[in-house]
Amino acid sequence: MISFSGVGKRFPDGTVAVDGLELTVEAGSFTVFVGPSGCGKTTSMRMINRMVAPTTGTVSVDGRDVAAVDAVELRRGIGYVIQSAGLLPHRTVVDNVATVPVLRGETRRAARRHALEVLERVGLDPALAGRYPAQLSGGQQQRVGVARALAADPPILLMDEPFSAVDPVVRADLQAEMQRLQSELHKTVVFVTHDIDEAVRLGDRLAVFGPHGRLQQYDTPQTVLTSPATDFVADFVGRDRGYRGLSFRSAAGLRLRDIHRIHESAISATVLATDEWALVVTDDGRPRGWIDAAGVDVVRGGDAVADASAAGGSLFTVGTDLRQALDAAISSPSGIGVAVDADGVVVGGVDADEVLARLGEQRRAEDDLRNAR
Repeated sequence: MISFSGVGKRFPDGTVAVDGLELTVEAGSFTVFVGPSGCGKTTSMRMINRMVAPTTGTVSVDGRDVAAVDAVELRRGIGYVIQSAGLLPHRTVVDNVATVPVLRGETRRAARRHALEVLERVGLDPALAGRYPAQLSGGQQQRVGVARALAADPPILLMDEPFSAVDPVVRADLQAEMQRLQSELHKTVVFVTHDIDEAVRLGDRLAVFGPHGRLQQYDTPQTVLTSPATDFVADFVGRDRGYRGLSFRSAAGLRLRDIHRIHESAISATVLATDEWALVVTDDGRPRGWIDAAGVDVVRGGDAVADASAAGGSLFTVGTDLRQALDAAISSPSGIGVAVDADGVVVGGVDADEVLARLGEQRRAEDDLRNAR
């Protein structure tokens, strides 16, 4: 458990970075410090491993004031992942990951063997172990950074905007990987970001920081979205927070509709009526894109586009959440979202009206439950 009690930080120039922070991060939780630049979230996180010393108050880890613990000993029990990975450029991937275990007294051979296991855990091919950081993509470097932080099996993991320097596709993959790892390892994670969508996706609890380093709200993502504690929080999470809140509503039971499907080998023989759409699928039923009567949106030179998203629509995986379902529906050129199973095979379609109808059913059930109490 990590506790902040009356913590403040004032820099020599008079700047107040953190003001009166009272916060408890429960063991095994994934807590996200979120807010705009300059609001004190990174400074607060760095107080946990004594990279920054508080001006006032106490930061404790498992009941021990970190100021009373040897800094080297403290940091060996805390993993730290930063933006752009921060890898040692002159060391191979495997030796980067083995750095802390070696410092803790493991033989280099044992540390490297364990490092290879950790690389696989974060989804990296062991064949990359002998490469240097400059020979890796940005996403691969970030995975190595996470692996290095996990190599010593620390109970606490600090992550300072670790995915902000990569492109959106890689970032989504890294977020999913982080969710998978946390479900397996149950570390106490403190994650810093300025991206509210990233915070909502990853966090068990959100600590929303505002101007002058003041904590505005500390609660579950769903509560922050539905019941902002201050005007600042309401503005920060955005006017579309109701849409984001759909992430916490299950799409189980959402009614699917049949959609017209044609195999990609039959495109040239397909005749569609005006305003009619058909979904092009592979032989094994995976979506390739939408085609209309003119074929101009999704067919180039007689070839189907590479996937459904290239045709202007995202995919909805059955059984996930209403936000994904609604996004698939409203982003589709046909107005019908493509619903797929866990293997990516098309199982039907969903439209926005059905999503909203399911939302209405859930709200009525919640009202009935409250009224029955």
